[in-house]
Amino acid sequence: MSEQPPAPAQRRPPRVALVVKRSAWRIYREERKDPRITRLVEAGDAAIARLKASHESHEQTVREVKAALDDLGAQIDLITGAARTFDTSELDLVITVGGDGTLLSASHNVGEVPILGINSAPGHSVGFFCGATSVDAAEAIAKALRGSLRRTVLTRMQVTVNDKLASARVLNDALFCHVSPAATSRYVIRFGRVEEEQKSSGFWIGPAAGSTAAQRSAGGRVLPLTSKRLQLVVREPYTPHGEQYRFRHALIPPGASLVVRSKTHDAKLFFDGPIHSVSVGFGDVMEFTQAPQSLTILGLSAKRKWGAGSAASRR
Repeated sequence: MSEQPPAPAQRRPPRVALVVKRSAWRIYREERKDPRITRLVEAGDAAIARLKASHESHEQTVREVKAALDDLGAQIDLITGAARTFDTSELDLVITVGGDGTLLSASHNVGEVPILGINSAPGHSVGFFCGATSVDAAEAIAKALRGSLRRTVLTRMQVTVNDKLASARVLNDALFCHVSPAATSRYVIRFGRVEEEQKSSGFWIGPAAGSTAAQRSAGGRVLPLTSKRLQLVVREPYTPHGEQYRFRHALIPPGASLVVRSKTHDAKLFFDGPIHSVSVGFGDVMEFTQAPQSLTILGLSAKRKWGAGSAASRR
């Protein structure tokens, strides 16, 4: 009797982390039942109507994304709230549903696994890093799982404080400032062999991916999306005698670092928004370098422009 050939191995279903933001409407109206929001709803306030419309668009997109993943037979790890931590070691893909803030926060958990951002309310939020909206989410997800959706590899930034790792996955920017926005930030910058003491409202520093955001608003340059340089931009420099700071703006090439010693007693260092931060005190030393690990984002345009369905793209 001839031997039967072995049965082909069963391919496991793709495993996807689905990171879903909690909308402002959900947090304040449904979870906290904030009485001020209730009064504004009853008064027909226009701002509240906008919040509700954004929430409804978001919830509809979440349903469509879940349905698309179910149709593709994916195993879903649902993560509600962008601030939650999760393990990516067993994942094939990370999908975020929200806007850029959701993707940026989730990306701090992501190493080698690709990430796809879906802008859930393009009429209300910025989606520069988002590769799809509800209109084309199903198609984008299918392509992502097949490996045929455009990949863009982005440089990230590593930050240490007193030689201890604070973050190795900063994609957009880091902000150093006094905990009070009304107070002056004092610090000493060292770049190469040159040192400069500054007073200002703080500074932004980040990879090229964040150069269209706060870096640009503060007077920085828009860098090519895949540039490996970091950019420093000082916020509102204090120069009472008319002198100019040498490091009002600086570009840090790959392999180099920018070192800053705090002369502020009560400061903060924020990474990619308000969720991730560390406290910085007088004498603490921060170092900013290119991170060893990049981030693979799916679905970005080949040309530098605002992302899929972004509200800003129509300005």
